[in-house]
Amino acid sequence: MTIAAYNSADRIIRMAMEDAGLLEDGADPSADQSGRYMQRLNDMVNTWQVEGIKLFLAQDISVPLVTGQSLYTFGPAGTTVMTRPLEVVDAYYSDQNGIRRPLIPMSRFDWDRLSTITATGAINQYFVDKQTSIMNINLWNPPSATEALGRFHPVFRTQVTNFITINDSIMFPIEWYMALRWGLASDLTTGQPDSIVTRCEQKALYYKTTLENWDVENAPTQFQPDSQGGYGQSRFR
Repeated sequence: MTIAAYNSADRIIRMAMEDAGLLEDGADPSADQSGRYMQRLNDMVNTWQVEGIKLFLAQDISVPLVTGQSLYTFGPAGTTVMTRPLEVVDAYYSDQNGIRRPLIPMSRFDWDRLSTITATGAINQYFVDKQTSIMNINLWNPPSATEALGRFHPVFRTQVTNFITINDSIMFPIEWYMALRWGLASDLTTGQPDSIVTRCEQKALYYKTTLENWDVENAPTQFQPDSQGGYGQSRFR
């Protein structure tokens, strides 16, 4: 019998199949089952990523600036080569002396209504344009020569690397193991007896809810009013 590594996709699949009543104790999944259920595991993980930020997915990227350049791209073919990030959580500018200032996100509505996007100056806002294979971030103002001496810091919610082989290790911290195991088990129970379906659904909900409540910032989060709010005259803004 093959012994699965503790943090491998194989172990998650084995345990989930046992929980779902699809694998007897001591038996091995078939190669076909391992391949198909690994795809289900990847699909589940990809869906979980869009439900909310996981702290371990937050990544601060330091981006060098070019005088007069407002567009910076992130992805396999971007100006910063990386896996396409899912979301910009926050952003700030750090000057050449390491002094930081927060940047304000803007909507496409606001970006499209700027009178000019070419005049250089101090960066104070950014517009995120999400595309299928790349993320575009437009800075306003485009950096002046002095401003370009500093760095732009977007804080991304990055993607979890999908499993490629059955022995790949999970990208989630180990405390997420039970949520992944029971989440997959619940997905595999189609056609199983109601008692198994109910048990797996309840376990999956319990472990995922517990971890979503736990995986948050230790310090309290404070919000401030949108500085652009005073400009809105329409009831739609």
